[in-house]
Amino acid sequence: MSNIDADDLLPNERVQQAVVNGDITQLTRGASNRYAEEGDAFDIDGETFTITSVEHRTLGDFTDEDAKREGSESLDAYKQRMKRVHPGDFEWDESSEVLTYRFERQH
Repeated sequence: MSNIDADDLLPNERVQQAVVNGDITQLTRGASNRYAEEGDAFDIDGETFTITSVEHRTLGDFTDEDAKREGSESLDAYKQRMKRVHPGDFEWDESSEVLTYRFERQH
């Protein structure tokens, strides 16, 4: 368990603010880089969050619940958001391997 930089896991300030607001409780990134381990912690604006799980999966494993944890209203909305934020270099491929990081605020 170590303290990681929130900037390493969470790609921008908008996502970090959504984490602080409780709108995002997991984030999925490509499997080529591992950004954190279960038990690691990060701080945003004086709030500490702990990684509760790191799960290796494929995009085909995603559900509406995953999309909601990632701040989208549905899986379809999540897919559209991913295409929008990664213009030209993202294709939703059900077999693409990813890592899903779940985290929670420490009280």
